[in-house]
Amino acid sequence: MNTDRQEKPGFVFTGWHMLTVMVLFFGTVIAVNVTMAWNAVSSWSGLVAQNTYVASQQFNRKAEAAKARKASGIVGRLELQGEEIAYEVTHPTKGPVDTDSVTLNFRRPVGEKQDFSLVLEKQSSNRFSAHHQLAAGDWIVEAVAVKDGNIIVHEGSRIDIAGGVR
Repeated sequence: MNTDRQEKPGFVFTGWHMLTVMVLFFGTVIAVNVTMAWNAVSSWSGLVAQNTYVASQQFNRKAEAAKARKASGIVGRLELQGEEIAYEVTHPTKGPVDTDSVTLNFRRPVGEKQDFSLVLEKQSSNRFSAHHQLAAGDWIVEAVAVKDGNIIVHEGSRIDIAGGVR
């Protein structure tokens, strides 16, 4: 009777296994980083101001003008109904405010390929409108209302268009 047993050797973790694990792990990390970096570079320019020095010099003047506009109490209201885009300029206590023109600048939060501006047509002394189909997604709408060459409303709002209709 022979008591010697032939045991099969179990799994042995070798240097080649470790190399494979390291290559797969770091390969995944590097692939994700390269993908994220490519998406960041290709989707948005990162440009906020054409010339940051000039923008910094104009900041105080623009901040004072914004405070004066806010103190006037004049506000605008954006309305979206299908393809019709309307904007109304009013004062909370004085009612409608006579306005010469309204321009709406539509920008995507990221990217500038779909950005556009609309000069609205005057419907009444304080109401302006235009027809335009908005693509689905998030938009930043900058409204600029002018009276006698002076900006009386300059405000921005963020909207979300679902399926081309808000």
